[in-house]
Amino acid sequence: MWQQSERYPDPRIQIIDSEFEAFCLPLAAVERIATGFRWCEGPVWFGDGRYLLWSDIPNNRIMKWEEETGTVSVFRKPSNFANGHTRDRQGRLISCEHGGRRVTRTEYDGSLTVVLDSHDGKPLNSPNDVVVKSDGSIWFTDPIFGILGYYEGYPAEPQLPQHVYRVDAETGEASVVAADVAGPNGLCFSPDERSFYLIESRGVPNRRIWVYDVADDGRTIENGRVFFDAGVGTIDGMRCDVHGNLWCGWGMGSEELDGVMVISPRGKLIGRIALPERCANLCFGGLQRNRLFMAACQSVYALYVNTQGVAGG
Repeated sequence: MWQQSERYPDPRIQIIDSEFEAFCLPLAAVERIATGFRWCEGPVWFGDGRYLLWSDIPNNRIMKWEEETGTVSVFRKPSNFANGHTRDRQGRLISCEHGGRRVTRTEYDGSLTVVLDSHDGKPLNSPNDVVVKSDGSIWFTDPIFGILGYYEGYPAEPQLPQHVYRVDAETGEASVVAADVAGPNGLCFSPDERSFYLIESRGVPNRRIWVYDVADDGRTIENGRVFFDAGVGTIDGMRCDVHGNLWCGWGMGSEELDGVMVISPRGKLIGRIALPERCANLCFGGLQRNRLFMAACQSVYALYVNTQGVAGG
């Protein structure tokens, strides 16, 4: 049973390398802000409204938590089995939908615009996670997880390889930036957007984080190499802070892995936030973007940290 730590520092915040100490707040503890869901994913912060949205995928809904009151409510149902979310540079919600096999944008009036649902005349697989670059382009992963059965979408045969796509902000043209990846999942940019990180969540024998150089054109990536070997741990979603650290959702298979792992810009594991559930994805929010929101199996957790999330994540 969950119990919030009554002492500081919270023992759930584990310093693996002394470098992590700079990003921890000794007087902050992990809080569980909501629970009672089936599979939480894709948290995204709306600072202008002071609320958090996240997906409860099997229940086919998007949930909302209000910072001021702690109220939890349904933001959208049905959600088309939405998974990952982010906001574009105009503040609109960008969502990956398993059910529609598409990426959508929620307009200011609440209507939905399809950003992309096919490529080369074939339907996408099941868009999973998404980020928006400073030039407004939308980058997203397209594994097959949402078409494997009825729990997180609808079963279907894939017609496209598992790619990573970029959608141009001005033309709407889609291009493949990383081809035929083994389970492309979480993704993010470094603070200067010169590096692109990608989680290969079905890599054999081990799951890995890849890093690519962003080409001078800002539209393509090159020189892909392994940034971090996750071993047998299931690594899922991630976000980058302003210091270049990767905060990664982790778990599955062992309680020693459940939670969040923090990896330095040099590819070194420096810290861990232990949770009683696997963490699927996370985001930074709060007034100063210094509150880490973690979507775990059946609950959402929060922790104030001594850093800030990169804009656009």
